[in-house]
Amino acid sequence: MALRTHKIALDLNNKHRTHLSKCAGVSRFAYNWALSEWNRMYDAWKEDNSLKKPTQLLLRRELNAIKQERFPWMMEVTKCAPQEAIIDLGKAFDNFFKGRSGHPVFKKKGVHDSFRVSNGFFKIEGRTIRLPVIGVLRMRETLRYESARPVSVTVSQMAGRWYVSVACEIPERGDRPSRKAAGVGRETAGVDAGVDAYVVSDGKAYETPRSYRAAMKKLRRAQQSLSRKQKGSRNREKQRLRVAKIHAKVSDIRYDFLHKMTTEIADSFDTVAIEDLDVRRMMKDKYLSKGLVDASFGEFRRQLTYKTEERGKSLVVAGRYYPSSKLCSACGAKAKRMPLDIREWVCENCGIRHDRDLNAAINLKLYAESSPVSACGEFFASAVVP
Repeated sequence: MALRTHKIALDLNNKHRTHLSKCAGVSRFAYNWALSEWNRMYDAWKEDNSLKKPTQLLLRRELNAIKQERFPWMMEVTKCAPQEAIIDLGKAFDNFFKGRSGHPVFKKKGVHDSFRVSNGFFKIEGRTIRLPVIGVLRMRETLRYESARPVSVTVSQMAGRWYVSVACEIPERGDRPSRKAAGVGRETAGVDAGVDAYVVSDGKAYETPRSYRAAMKKLRRAQQSLSRKQKGSRNREKQRLRVAKIHAKVSDIRYDFLHKMTTEIADSFDTVAIEDLDVRRMMKDKYLSKGLVDASFGEFRRQLTYKTEERGKSLVVAGRYYPSSKLCSACGAKAKRMPLDIREWVCENCGIRHDRDLNAAINLKLYAESSPVSACGEFFASAVVP
């Protein structure tokens, strides 16, 4: 089974918002309490190995034993909030000990406020969701995955709005019918990811909305105003929310653009070819960084990967050093230099004039057609053309 998540906005009244804030607060408190206890127990265990080594299960049992007496306000919300928070802490330490992440840190109020409700404690019907204690809440839309089995719900707050992220189990590609529409696929396409636009080998270009650059002036003024507010004051909290709303709007515009584009590409072609870009290195360029934030190459690849897989299509990823921009798509000759400021160029071998981005997209298409893709899903090819 594959896991997919659908994030849906909630329509709430003040009573609902207050209760969800309490749930998030209990979750945050339980996480911080468990982290403090874990550190204490681990230090003691290192001194004396006869003592118990901390585990998330041990801490969950300890909290259940003391919360009614020491933390009675926890009883006002669902028991899932503190329990799932400690489970998350256990996963964080597991990742830390395996070298996949840093040491867990304490959570702060107002930063990624959320809590999770485990399977069996919620029920979704149409555009409503029933959660423990609080009851029925209205969602802005229905669940996208109709035949999927919901396994957990994460309730989170961003910029003053509350959302539910429903994690669903859907059948693996081999166990479910393909979403490929008959007669829709047009075989292979190459997509050149650019700062200003995504160009497809069939000539269609998707212009990047530049939401971040458009909001920079407004965001700068809002952040300057925030820095002048007294810490801990109500005015500072109001201004912090204004800044968060600007960031949220920028993010919403970006994700809306990427989802619409990747869905259209995944629906239209049987095989899609893209490049493996070194985004971390590119972000160090101060002239490119703002454009890269708007273009979101990493998110583009993530979305295209799972959408092609869902539809039974193929994704070919050309190697990081594949010279898609330098190759002539007509004769295959390779240009010696290709600075970023050159948007059009003429092949010295055959004399054909190329649009840089379109030529790169066509080269990626040709590369995919020559790659040994035998199954659907992401295929990584690292060959370099001399």
